[in-house]
Amino acid sequence: MKRIVHLAVYNTLADWETGYATAHLRGEQYDVVTVAETLDPITTMGGMRILPDITLDSLSPADSAMLILPGAELWDAGDDLRAFAAKAGEFLAEGVPVAAICGAVAGLARAGLLDERDHTSAVDGYLLAQEGYGGAARYVEADAVTGGDLITAGPTEPVAFAREILGRLDVYKPDMLDAWFRLFKYSDPAAAEVMMGS
Repeated sequence: MKRIVHLAVYNTLADWETGYATAHLRGEQYDVVTVAETLDPITTMGGMRILPDITLDSLSPADSAMLILPGAELWDAGDDLRAFAAKAGEFLAEGVPVAAICGAVAGLARAGLLDERDHTSAVDGYLLAQEGYGGAARYVEADAVTGGDLITAGPTEPVAFAREILGRLDVYKPDMLDAWFRLFKYSDPAAAEVMMGS
């Protein structure tokens, strides 16, 4: 039976940040289900329309393998998406992984969810400007970071973000995950051979 990974969707969602992860999650092990505050269509930053599968208030950590939070202009527009940060807190409290990229990392920073976990972002100054953030000592300068059940990345690192997600969910064995990353990050022809050989 397939497990479910939940992808948060909201207006101004940054399309490119989760595509590598979701495209490679769907398969024999996982399905991706979109979750929004309402079932109304949302429009991404790139102008794509998405019809959400379920509403945020019906989402339980017990029914999920992971919650993925993409960036969006709305994360920096105030507290419009604080319900998603609150849900991420529920997931982390239950030991269910959360993956956040770009502005979603700032939303989790404002909610205090980074204070005790290793994390990264676009730049540390971006998080230092967030009210409620007290996790500067746990900031790691890296493309993407897994700190316990929390995965974080900056907006320019969708491939590294996907690598951490695919690794955390055991989608590929370590050698295949390394080849996958080298192929999509660096266009490494040797990595393509490894993947085709499997």
